[in-house]
Amino acid sequence: MPADAKPAMAEGEGPPSAMGAFTVAIDGPAGAGKGTVAHSLAERYGFAHLDTGLLYRAVGKLAMDTGRGVIDEGAAELIARDLRAEHLGIDGLRSALAARAASRVAKFPGVRKALIAYQRSFARRPGGAVLDGRDIGTVICPEAEVKLYLVATPEARAERRYRELEEAGADTSLGRVLAELRARDAQDAARTAAPMKQAADAHLLDTTEMDIDAAAAAAAAIVDDALNRAAS
Repeated sequence: MPADAKPAMAEGEGPPSAMGAFTVAIDGPAGAGKGTVAHSLAERYGFAHLDTGLLYRAVGKLAMDTGRGVIDEGAAELIARDLRAEHLGIDGLRSALAARAASRVAKFPGVRKALIAYQRSFARRPGGAVLDGRDIGTVICPEAEVKLYLVATPEARAERRYRELEEAGADTSLGRVLAELRARDAQDAARTAAPMKQAADAHLLDTTEMDIDAAAAAAAAIVDDALNRAAS
C-alpha cells in the first residue's frame, strides 16, 4: 500500500455515509462464482447488490406465466418496463425453466433497453453497488470503478451448478447440466447484442481451484486497492 494511501474499510464497516457512487462490475459465465463473490463484497463493504441475471429470469418467468407457457415479446417488454425489486423474489427464478426463459427474453431489444436502464440506475446509487452478470463491465457500467471477470473450467462450473440443483431437489444429472452450461456459454458469447466477454480493463480471476473464501479474498484485495486509490 502506498505510504500516503488511506487504509481500506474493515469487513462489515460499510462505506462512509458521504460516499458517492462506486460500482463493482462482476462478469463471467454461469458457475464461475459471480454471485457468491458479489454477495461477499456487498456484505464486506455495505454495498447494495444486484444479481442482474435475476432481472431476465423474472421477466422471462412472468412473461411465461402470463402467456401460459408461451413468451410474447410485447408482453415481455411491458413486464420489463414495470419490473420492481419485489419481482426478484418470486418463486422459481433459480430453476432451469426460468433460465431458458431468461435466455429467450434477453434477445428482445425492448426488454434489454428497459433492463439496462434499471441496472444503470442501480449501479450509480450513492453508497456503492455490486452488480454481477455477463455484460456489466462492457455494456451496463463501462465506467465502473472495479471490473472483475470470473472464469472456471466448464467441468468445475457444472459440478457447482449440479450441487446447487441437487440441493434444491431438481431432477437432473451432471451430464445434462454440463451440456446446458456449454450451450449457454456458446449462446452468450455469440449473441450480437452485448455478448459475454471480458472488458479490456477487467481483472481476470480463475476460480477453478479456489474455494469460496479464497475467491472472495482475491476479489476484495482488488476492491481494497481501488478504494485506497479513490481515497488518497
